[in-house]
Amino acid sequence: MNTNSNSYTIIYASVMVIIVAFLLAFVSSSLRSTQDKNVQLDTKKQILAALNIKDVKDVDAEWKNVKDMLMNPETGELTENTGDFVTGYEKEAKENKRFHLFECTVDGQTKYVIPVYGVGLWGAIWGYVALNDDKDTVYGTYFSHASETPGLGAEIATEHFQKEFVGKKTLEDGTVALGVEKNGKVEKPEYQVDGISGGTITSKGVDAMLKDCLGEYVKFLTNK
Repeated sequence: MNTNSNSYTIIYASVMVIIVAFLLAFVSSSLRSTQDKNVQLDTKKQILAALNIKDVKDVDAEWKNVKDMLMNPETGELTENTGDFVTGYEKEAKENKRFHLFECTVDGQTKYVIPVYGVGLWGAIWGYVALNDDKDTVYGTYFSHASETPGLGAEIATEHFQKEFVGKKTLEDGTVALGVEKNGKVEKPEYQVDGISGGTITSKGVDAMLKDCLGEYVKFLTNK
């Protein structure tokens, strides 16, 4: 075959593309199990962070005090999740109607951690809200984001912002009142925290995320 011909170039390029695609698919398949485990590990660390358990070296040891539960949205009753540990809680709730909740023991006291998810200015935001055993008082929070602006919306991932929620109440007359108000405009300090200066849209996203997601758990939160 004439190696200088167009047909040779096309055939050679096609073969190389097929070989590279095969190798990439093989590598991706080989690493999938490790990638999934890393995602699960990171998710568990985030849940533990909402419980103020941070810089964890042995996640499995800390996780022994955590139960992955499923809430019945009609009754608010909990049953232990006997399936795989999942990380896509938005999909679980919206597509599969499965509402995860984590029941934990911290210093001999029961805590509940609820996943929350929403949209900020530039992309997805998510987090976890830990409540005391009264199912109303915030024990801790963890928030993160995909692409919010550093120094502005990205501040939701800082310890300073997250600590503002500690001690706040979740429900007012059976409705989720926990939220974020425009900076300096808080009217209900028992339930609200100041938004991020210069990060108004992200702050509103966190507020909507809390009200929408926690709202799905009202049956559980009001079951005493």
